[in-house]
Amino acid sequence: MNRDLTIGKPSSVLWRFCLPLFGSVIFQQLYNIADSLVAGKYIGENALAAVGNSYEITLIFIAFAFGCNIGCSVVVSRYFGAKQLDEMKTAVSTAAIFSAALCGLLMTLGLLFSRPLLALIRTPAEILSDSALYLDIYLLGLPFMFFYNLANGIFTALGDSRTPFLFLAASSTANILMDILFVKGFGMKVEGVAWATLLCQGVSCVLALWFVLKRLKGIRTEKPPKRFSVHLLRMFLAIAVPSTLQQSFISVGNLIIQGVINSFGPGVIAGYSAAVKLNNLVITSFTTMGNGISNYTSQNLGAGKHERVSGGFQAGLQMVWWISLPLAAGYFFLGEPLLRLFIDQPSALAVQTGITFLRILSPFYFAVSAKLVADGVLRGAGQMKQFMIATFTDLILRVVLAIVLSKTALGATGIWCAWPIGWVIATVLSVRFYFQFQKSLHRAEA
Repeated sequence: MNRDLTIGKPSSVLWRFCLPLFGSVIFQQLYNIADSLVAGKYIGENALAAVGNSYEITLIFIAFAFGCNIGCSVVVSRYFGAKQLDEMKTAVSTAAIFSAALCGLLMTLGLLFSRPLLALIRTPAEILSDSALYLDIYLLGLPFMFFYNLANGIFTALGDSRTPFLFLAASSTANILMDILFVKGFGMKVEGVAWATLLCQGVSCVLALWFVLKRLKGIRTEKPPKRFSVHLLRMFLAIAVPSTLQQSFISVGNLIIQGVINSFGPGVIAGYSAAVKLNNLVITSFTTMGNGISNYTSQNLGAGKHERVSGGFQAGLQMVWWISLPLAAGYFFLGEPLLRLFIDQPSALAVQTGITFLRILSPFYFAVSAKLVADGVLRGAGQMKQFMIATFTDLILRVVLAIVLSKTALGATGIWCAWPIGWVIATVLSVRFYFQFQKSLHRAEA
């Protein structure tokens, strides 16, 4: 069901809209968590390390799909809020054409250069073959991942966060079962978890596209919309390119950090691979809720209801802080049993690495969640310069500090300390940029 985010109390509107998004990202992360869990429990610690090692490269491709998702979503939200439905439909088809071309290019480059990328991050010889195999199969499913994300962006732009949640709930549950079937039932190893993920993503993509096209067909316009618009492509790229750069540079930064981690051996890699999946579940959840706030902001600005933006920011903060509380406490106090879900017979080094990582990062979820809420408003308002400054400050600090601190007596623990420092400084910047934007809105209305 399409939902107008410009009507109703901001806190109620955002809770109804963003909670299904939160549920969706939980199930989205289950794809990767299931792969790591099955690999670690049923194949071995090296298989877990191989999947985790490849995952850092897959994040680069996910960054481009995310950029297309948020670019399409923000532009479509703006026209949906303004009730310019013919332009809204043109924005959808323009984004789809561009996304298809970009996906084809990335898929080709990825298949050609997957092994050089793995070598570049100093992948240990004992996990290189499995890492490359997992990555190659993942790349074959790239069109499914791209177009599912595009369909998801359209649904959320129309105020519907429930439909993509239902798709993900079903497909993620199926992925867990397929992972186990392929590995335990068919005797496959790393390739089994990769093929299971590809098949389940394919089904969810086809269903999502079918439903979103049906939804768009039911929206009547006064005249047939154009299939492609250079003007709308520029608007799309103005949001998509910075969002992609944000995610891809974070992924490149993570690859550099992964290279530093790899120098400590498979035990540390396995512990980090399990812990970072748990951490990414939280960060991706906050990022997705920030995307929901971007849709809320964009719809309200499109409708000329500027005064609702401030209410949305405050409601968003309350929402992410309530969610941060149990997650931070759970990771801090229950890190070891959570990590043991991923590894059947973990080494002491792997367990200690994961516990240390989670205990250092989890108390700072309150800070990074505030940053991502502020980022959501900035992105929905088209304030991409400010958004990029805060993001790159966080990234550069984390990469530089991870390299420097890893060479001290702290060793691998120094790498984990880089995260909170980058988060706190970037949060201060993002929140400051948000308040500057609010002042500009008040001046424009005066």
